[in-house]
Amino acid sequence: GRPLDQLYPKQPAEVGDVVFRAEGLSRGGLFQDVSFELRRGEIVGLAGFVGAGRTEVARAIFGVEPLDEGRLWIDGRRFKPRSPRAALRRGLAYLPEDRIHQGLIQPMSISQNATMAVLPELTPGGILRPRRETALARRFIEQLRIRATSPSQVVLSLSGGNQQKVVLSKWLAAEPHVLILDEPTHGVDVGTKADVHRTISQLAGQGLTILLISSELPEILGMSDRVLVMREGRLVTE
Repeated sequence: GRPLDQLYPKQPAEVGDVVFRAEGLSRGGLFQDVSFELRRGEIVGLAGFVGAGRTEVARAIFGVEPLDEGRLWIDGRRFKPRSPRAALRRGLAYLPEDRIHQGLIQPMSISQNATMAVLPELTPGGILRPRRETALARRFIEQLRIRATSPSQVVLSLSGGNQQKVVLSKWLAAEPHVLILDEPTHGVDVGTKADVHRTISQLAGQGLTILLISSELPEILGMSDRVLVMREGRLVTE
């Protein structure tokens, strides 16, 4: 009974040039011959049933798992996903589906989690600058409307939705060119979903390229400029 424009506040965005291109990506038994392009300011939905190979493609692009075949380009330059660190240096970020085991270190604070991807910038000379860490965390607490007592609050004590916002803040701190979101609103309440969707739309409006993986068809339809569909490891339609 909720109006879709509130739950899926998609803003018009100017879609620019191709930023990311994948050609013939394959990994034995998981996905075959996957090719697609992503443009600046575009939200591209990647749909399909669980087990279709969507997450496996995303993890291979980010260097978590190896590719058997295929080529990637970022901003017109070839890219080989040797590791997540290498992907991050080239402007890629990946928010995983399993935030508890793959996205957060729960006993640590919001500040420590939110700045994990940009530690070199906060540690000149190898010494951590706590004020910089706290200031960056405060910025994202305000921007993403994270409900917390302070940046020093332990992530384990937050609700699932606010934990997901902390994961998102970690990757936004890295200022990526391409952001892969794997089930970004899975297991969170409706209010948090709307907040996450609003943030995604604003980021696209600022020129960020987003690949949105979701099993929720209304989310795909409400937030995407284009939709890619995977089935049994293959990209079957656009």
